[in-house]
Amino acid sequence: MTEHPPRLLVVDDDPSLLRLLVLRLEAKHYQLATATNGQEALQVLRSREIDLVISDLRMDTMGGMELFEQVQHYYPGLPVIILTAQGSIPEAIEATQQGVFAFLTKPIDKVALLEQIERGLSLSRGNAPSRANSAWREKILCRSDLMEQLLAKALQLADADVSVLISGNSGSGKELLAQAIHRASNRATKPFVAINCSALPEPLLESELFGHVKGAFTGAVSEHQGLFRAAHQGTLFLDEIGDMPASLQVKLLRVLQERQVRPVGGTQSVAVDVRVISATHRNLEEAMAAGQFRQDLYYRLNVVNLKLPDLNQRAEDIPLLANYFLQQTGKGVLGQVTAFSPDAINLLVGASWPGNVRQLENVVQQTAALSGTRVIPAALVNQALAQESGFLPSFNEARHQFERDYLVKLMRMTEGNVSKAAELAQRNRTDFYKLLQRHELKAEQFKSTQ
Repeated sequence: MTEHPPRLLVVDDDPSLLRLLVLRLEAKHYQLATATNGQEALQVLRSREIDLVISDLRMDTMGGMELFEQVQHYYPGLPVIILTAQGSIPEAIEATQQGVFAFLTKPIDKVALLEQIERGLSLSRGNAPSRANSAWREKILCRSDLMEQLLAKALQLADADVSVLISGNSGSGKELLAQAIHRASNRATKPFVAINCSALPEPLLESELFGHVKGAFTGAVSEHQGLFRAAHQGTLFLDEIGDMPASLQVKLLRVLQERQVRPVGGTQSVAVDVRVISATHRNLEEAMAAGQFRQDLYYRLNVVNLKLPDLNQRAEDIPLLANYFLQQTGKGVLGQVTAFSPDAINLLVGASWPGNVRQLENVVQQTAALSGTRVIPAALVNQALAQESGFLPSFNEARHQFERDYLVKLMRMTEGNVSKAAELAQRNRTDFYKLLQRHELKAEQFKSTQ
């Protein structure tokens, strides 16, 4: 898979100069997006991935420096080059001190502009690899290192055709990641079929997965091929696999081993070629220990494990996601509500988000619907977050979060001394190490650096 050409956004309210810049840059094989003022530029940034911005300084609606301030806040690390016909040394110094990547005066020197663009792209693509996205992952918006590392691993295994288990709390985006892996794989042109294993009673789930023949049970008036056959040569996504009934776990294991599926009520098996990606918010190791999940099935499904972080572990992504969800709302599309205030963004970044990305989307939709101004104020976000504090996680999610918070508190108190922490918790040292490992905590994180 080759990397896309660099994507530039050119902003200028002079149509002739805008056209000239576009022609020059397209001749150098850059991908171009254009806007005639800062507001239009922000709309482009919310809907497309951009590697570098070139903006005029003086524009009637939101000038270059105002646009830069918005870019700096919502898209940190994205280089901005400012162009001006009224260039002066004081302006250039002030702009570069504030973080503008380069400041060029008109008439623009073509060679100087191209040099600054290449320097800026080197910085952008070196320090913010998330801006160099590809189509396979376009629905996953992020710029955090944690997510970038996860996506790099997902891309690496996409063509390996092995079974993948995605773990993560509710609302963290497990199905989006499964879809991205499918799109990056050599099965991308074939079907992606998804089912939630906790959403159907056992008889219906069995029929949905494996199909049934006509007359197999009351109501089976015709043959149903089932999702395994529907996903032939493609990908089958089994969401909440940890909630699959034990009897169906046995049948699923047989299909994975034999690569054949037998419909309910049928006598003949049908060969299937399906890549299985499964997901769960449950701890399957605990479920195995409790006899609720088959160990042999676990190892069939968990050839590679990808763990999606909670939203509060990837706070750098919150402004990007919030602005995307705002753009998706009716008010955002129509331009009635265009942005969050800086204080509102700070509140969003600092929230705990027990419902993860799904909860953030709800808050954005609520604040956009209630906002009486173009910029959503902090007070409205604060009100929405207070109402969302009634969000009730599942018992397993609440227990998991409590356990992790408790371990972090103990390790901070003991400055990373596992023996002391285990003693305070009244657990033996070996068990305590296992708890730390389960929550991906290391003693080194808490040791004093003084």
